[in-house]
Amino acid sequence: MSTMKFCRECNNILYPKEDREQKVLLYACRNCDHQEVADNNCVYRNVVHHSAGEFTQVLQDVAGDPTLPRTKSVRCSSCGHGEAVFFQATARGEEGMTLFFVCCNPSCGNRWRE
Repeated sequence: MSTMKFCRECNNILYPKEDREQKVLLYACRNCDHQEVADNNCVYRNVVHHSAGEFTQVLQDVAGDPTLPRTKSVRCSSCGHGEAVFFQATARGEEGMTLFFVCCNPSCGNRWRE
């Protein structure tokens, strides 16, 4: 079993790095110049695949988050409700930030972006 390694200098996570000249596996910090030789040459990779439904559920739950800002200056095009939660995030396939809105009507959950 592999464990995460942390930098002795700045406590950030160490990432695997190959030293091609000496043919050795290192753990290197991306914040400072600290590197150390790996004691085990086995590197684990965990890839999590999400279904489209999981992402949709997350966005619908956003309307109930009390920490997100709300606005009454927009109207939902689906139900006409006058309050929405908004946040900024990167849209898939686009550069820069996009403003997302989620209707606060619990029976609606419509989401749109500007």
